[in-house]
Amino acid sequence: MSAWHRLSIRTRLTAVATAVMALICTVAAVFILMAGRQAAIDYRTGDLVAEAVNAARQMRGGMSPLLVEIPTHGSFQVFNSTGAVVATSPDIAGKPPMTTLRSDVDAYATTRSCHVPAIPGKCKIIVVNPFHRPDGVWQVDMAVPDVPWYVGPQLLIPLAAGWLLLVGTTAAGVFRTVGQTLAPVSAISGKLAQITSSDLSHRVPVPKYQDELRELAETANRTLDRAESAVVRQLRFASDASHDLRNPLTAMRTQIEEALMDPREADWALTAEKLLDSVERLQALVTDLLQIARLDAGATGHRETIDLTGLVAGELGRRPRRVPIFPRLTPGVLVDGDRIGLTRLLNNLLDNAERHAESAIDVTLALDSGTAVLAVCDDGEGVPPDKREVIFQRFTRLEASRRKDAGGTGLGLPIARQLAEGHGGTLTLEDSPRGARFVLRIPGRAVPTAEHDLRPRSEGTAPAT
Repeated sequence: MSAWHRLSIRTRLTAVATAVMALICTVAAVFILMAGRQAAIDYRTGDLVAEAVNAARQMRGGMSPLLVEIPTHGSFQVFNSTGAVVATSPDIAGKPPMTTLRSDVDAYATTRSCHVPAIPGKCKIIVVNPFHRPDGVWQVDMAVPDVPWYVGPQLLIPLAAGWLLLVGTTAAGVFRTVGQTLAPVSAISGKLAQITSSDLSHRVPVPKYQDELRELAETANRTLDRAESAVVRQLRFASDASHDLRNPLTAMRTQIEEALMDPREADWALTAEKLLDSVERLQALVTDLLQIARLDAGATGHRETIDLTGLVAGELGRRPRRVPIFPRLTPGVLVDGDRIGLTRLLNNLLDNAERHAESAIDVTLALDSGTAVLAVCDDGEGVPPDKREVIFQRFTRLEASRRKDAGGTGLGLPIARQLAEGHGGTLTLEDSPRGARFVLRIPGRAVPTAEHDLRPRSEGTAPAT
């Protein structure tokens, strides 16, 4: 990393703004100096022309060249009709002509030169003015020092002071403004530094102005809200999982300890059956926990085009159920998804329905405006309206569920909903005349096929309509 990038944003922005202002001020100062110098040159040339014209007028009227007024801080030479110098200023007495420039009679010419033979090493403004006298054409040459590049202290000093003032003010203003602008960033950084994985209750301060920093702070707070919620869920999940894992382990330990108290009299076959029940419950719970962990990690199975009608029909006919199932399936409903995940979702819904049904389970599959709609309905007690979302929370088991199946994990429906959402769909509990009606909606499409019923061959109790 270069030294420039190691500087703070405040310092870098100040340096850039100051450099830009310095460049602008420099360009402006150069322009002003050039304009001022040209104006000064024009003014000085005009004065010199006036003096040369006045001197020519005096000598044309008969005044001796020796009596002609010379320009202040300047030099002059007067040439007669033969080109001989008849009058000169003391500083160039005996020197060659200041210029070879010539002009028409009764007209003047001006030039600026830094190579004046009579005055070496100095830049001059020179005016050449020919005029008539009785013996011929005479000429007066006058010269004054050229205007320096800085024009003079009366212009250079204000320009330098203004340059320093503007650049300095820009540097101080940008440094202060950027500092105030970035102050919320420092406050946000300080607050974020206080946040740890065990304490996510802190929130960053929100600036009062509606700008990008306020949006950043609000986004950070929303992120912290989500992180805190996730941590709370994970802690609750760990607590509930440890509790549910402890129950079958405790039961298994108790059964083994009871059998070991009197090994000869213990009914080991009965003990094995009880242990097997606990092992099956523990295995189901571990399977559900692994599925939850994979879903939380965002792991997805192989996606493919699936004949949802065939998948549902196959699962309904795969194993006998305690309660008769009455399918009503629309043929040729296709979805894009994970076959294993959809199978798990369907079985979770069927297991839940079988657990609560009194005499029958209805399974319907239809295609509605590009959405595959799968409904699993039982004729049990149903779920109170205020508990319809609660049952989708992990490890949640209502009293009716505990009575019917004490070995449940409370993870089947949460896993089913998470699988539905992973397929871009929804799983909800909707109104039903009796019992519970779980409705899965995921994107789907149809293939051209004749309408017919698909049902498991082991079930033949109700015709499809």
